[in-house]
Amino acid sequence: MSKFSSGKDSYAISDRSGFRYRYKDMRREWNGLLVGKDEWEPKHPQLEPFRKVFDAQALKDARPDRNENENVTITFPVFSLTQVQFLRSPASAATVGNVNVLTTKNTSFSVTGNTGNSALGSVTTSLTQIPAVTGVSSTAGLGSVTISTPVTLAATYVMTVVNILGQDKYHQDGSGPGLAGRDVTEGLIYRYDQSDASNSGHPLRFSTTPDGTHGGGVEYTTGVTTSGTPGQAGAYTQIQVAIGAPTLYVYCTVHSGLGYKVNTL
Repeated sequence: MSKFSSGKDSYAISDRSGFRYRYKDMRREWNGLLVGKDEWEPKHPQLEPFRKVFDAQALKDARPDRNENENVTITFPVFSLTQVQFLRSPASAATVGNVNVLTTKNTSFSVTGNTGNSALGSVTTSLTQIPAVTGVSSTAGLGSVTISTPVTLAATYVMTVVNILGQDKYHQDGSGPGLAGRDVTEGLIYRYDQSDASNSGHPLRFSTTPDGTHGGGVEYTTGVTTSGTPGQAGAYTQIQVAIGAPTLYVYCTVHSGLGYKVNTL
């Protein structure tokens, strides 16, 4: 098999200019073009591929997060008594200083789960009504728990006894005899004033059964206090409605048929 010609007497056409050059004098560029030696150019440095550089993100020997304590005050907004039934008091975390729970309105709620487990303060709850307090604790030597519960009266109802078609009925603040009484809110105190002379001989009490003992039920005494003699000045029956209290019925301990239903909210 014959070999390739040396090309010393041959000519070739430049891939760049189209000029004719002796084949033996031509050179091949980095891009594969065959050009005359006066046309040849080296590869430009900017055509080289760039080296990928990684930008470090983490710092060596960075300072750790600092655990700083702060005093936190939580104030409940004002709510309507017909919309709010229960509010949970917050718990103090390990890094929290003093936690103060403040409310300025007569709001029905219970305080549960107030736990002081920090060495940096105390848990204080200030209320305008007496709540049912459960689950409140303080780890020995690590602060204190304070419950402030000033006693206030939500409402006082003036009671009279009216005879309707031969049947005596309790009459509450003009609501009409024998009708359902005004709703009461859990945690609040209500007083049923029996100072009017028409209440004579008609002690007012509560039961979970319609007409109380006359209807086969028993007297409901949770949170109930009495004072004086019905029909005389200063006489009343008062109830602090317990959290979770059932529906109640007002009744007379002496005569049947006087009472009515009281919803608890």
